[in-house]
Amino acid sequence: MKITGSIALAGIASVMMVGCASRVYVQTDESTNLAKYKTYMWVQTRANQDDNRNTTSLADQGIHAAVNAELSNQGFVEVTQNPDVLVSYDILVEKSTQRQSEPVYTQPFSRVYYNPYMRRWGTVYYPSQFLGYDNYDVPVREGTVTVTLIDPNSDKSVWQAWTTETLDSRKITNEEISRSVHSIFKKFDK
Repeated sequence: MKITGSIALAGIASVMMVGCASRVYVQTDESTNLAKYKTYMWVQTRANQDDNRNTTSLADQGIHAAVNAELSNQGFVEVTQNPDVLVSYDILVEKSTQRQSEPVYTQPFSRVYYNPYMRRWGTVYYPSQFLGYDNYDVPVREGTVTVTLIDPNSDKSVWQAWTTETLDSRKITNEEISRSVHSIFKKFDK
């Protein structure tokens, strides 16, 4: 009996974790075999020195650490020269709105009446009734993390994945970056 309860609880927890994960979008070059890539090197994708697309240097360090960990789990080795594939990333933090709705109910009330046949006072209780939903928009910040693998010989993207999630604070944190990168590399098939 305890084993069945434990299995049911584990199943519910796994469904809840999967339901809370952000959606990942993947684009791959169908003509490329990802299994032939074994080594990688980071590439800077800024157009010039004034291009400040990266949110902070801490986010830069966080995404490098998260992607390095995920790629090493996939069997890749980081090199400084002649890589099989180049790795780049992009982080976008933007303001957005999220639609929320709350149910609306009437206030419960009671009414007092007099019964002339019984010569008593009685009370009738009227419970609250469902009226509908109150819909409103809430401003939120969303962070999009994109990871791209580029073939250095042809200079074209062979694999790209991105995910967007609602941020807890003004800037994207290392925990949110790590969670996003982990979600992205769950979809990586060699």
